[in-house]
Amino acid sequence: MAARDKATNQLEDFRSSVAGQDVLTTSTGAPIGDKLNSLTIGERGPILIQDSVYIDEISHFDRERIPERVVHAKGAGAFGYFEVTDDISKYCKAKIFGEIGKRTPMVARFSTVGGESGSADTARDPRGFALKFYTEEGNWDLVGNNTPIFFIRDPILFPSFIHTQKRNPTTHLKDPDAFWDFITLRPEATHQVCFLFSDRGTPVGFRSMNGYGSHAFKLVNDNGELVYCKFHLKTNQGIKNFNRQQADDLTRDDPDFSIRDLYNSITEGNCPSWTMHIQVMSFDQAEKFPFNPFDLTKVWPHGEFPLHKVGKMVLNKNPTNYFAEVEQLAFSPASLVPGIEASPDKMLQGRLYSYDDTHRHRLGANFMQIPVNCPYRTKVANYQRDGPMTMDSNQGGAPNYFPNSFSGPKQDKEFLESKFKVSGDVDRYSWNEADCYPQVTQFWTKTLNQAERERLVDNIASHLCNAQDFLQERAVKQFAKVHEDFKKMLQSKLVQYNQKRKAPLSHL
Repeated sequence: MAARDKATNQLEDFRSSVAGQDVLTTSTGAPIGDKLNSLTIGERGPILIQDSVYIDEISHFDRERIPERVVHAKGAGAFGYFEVTDDISKYCKAKIFGEIGKRTPMVARFSTVGGESGSADTARDPRGFALKFYTEEGNWDLVGNNTPIFFIRDPILFPSFIHTQKRNPTTHLKDPDAFWDFITLRPEATHQVCFLFSDRGTPVGFRSMNGYGSHAFKLVNDNGELVYCKFHLKTNQGIKNFNRQQADDLTRDDPDFSIRDLYNSITEGNCPSWTMHIQVMSFDQAEKFPFNPFDLTKVWPHGEFPLHKVGKMVLNKNPTNYFAEVEQLAFSPASLVPGIEASPDKMLQGRLYSYDDTHRHRLGANFMQIPVNCPYRTKVANYQRDGPMTMDSNQGGAPNYFPNSFSGPKQDKEFLESKFKVSGDVDRYSWNEADCYPQVTQFWTKTLNQAERERLVDNIASHLCNAQDFLQERAVKQFAKVHEDFKKMLQSKLVQYNQKRKAPLSHL
């Protein structure tokens, strides 16, 4: 059995790690004498409702599944630390960045986005890249993806976009018409679609991809000076991607490849790490920038806004129980700490509300008291009380209203958010379509080499050919606005795939 990897051999490793066996108990801790046979009247008689061992077991079983995440349903998590290697105090006062060499415990969760919990790790999909830092000022969550951009830039479209990734409400099948209909009606999606259908859409596991906070955030230093920033995490393992055939083969042969790879690498002591960088933009630069710097479908050019190194993230501990420490793990972009604030990014603004709202539905009002979510390095003192699954002292006899005269927690103006001015007419503002393509053209002409362009076109055509003809035509027109070569190559590939798809099946 020496050839078995650590993930496959987990139960055997557990058996060898314990000295003996505990006595089996009920959930109340009462020892059980017989767990193989229910309590019945006679050998063939009915079960008694007084069989507390059975009732205890089945009642919990009936409730042991919580609602699946609407997005990012399947993923893997690991624990580790973040270590500061470079000083950014001139930009940010957050204590996590307080001094070189400082380490902050953290947990990461990586995931696919559109698939269900049982879907394949190697599906063509963006990858979630969510980080929780347990700082002494409270938890800071950096909730991003392995791409620096996204499909849309207004959160009002998010439910509709995600519905196109899910199953058709009648057939319960993935629907290429829905996907390409939405994509070709929203030109701002073109940038992310090109990332998704390039090699980057099928990374070799979670260790071999970068992570991005994606949104612009606001940093505040000790003097109250403000800048905008973006967070980047560069993999120290090197970026590696599967081609479509390799990814499809693993979908068949090992649909849990990425989860297995992360678990085994940490167990074997090959602990993955990433280097954190920030891009910085002044308020004046943001005001004068030629495009909206808070548009999530665009990147900040590195030539104008170079990367500044901050520190490194190391994952060195696997979860001891997946449900407790990964399935119940809850992230929110609203989990910010002094020195890190939200920007006017519309998508970020929408997420500030929706994530916590989702967790209250999935996990309950007290999801922050679940140990893996608890900000254990600081003391929580507020006026929230009660609710299902209250796990702590419920703040004892402290007053539950504010203001009060009985020593309840008080506000401190030292931690006020930064002031900022806004102006303009309240309206529902649209975006300029011509603004959607320049960065995609750069991606096509400067980022990709010819072989990568060919794979991108082939990946798109192999998926697009399943959509209706009018959607294929609309997609070709959309990609033509990126580059004329893109259009010609895609047209040619679509002809090949459509002929193949419409050919009669050989006799089976």
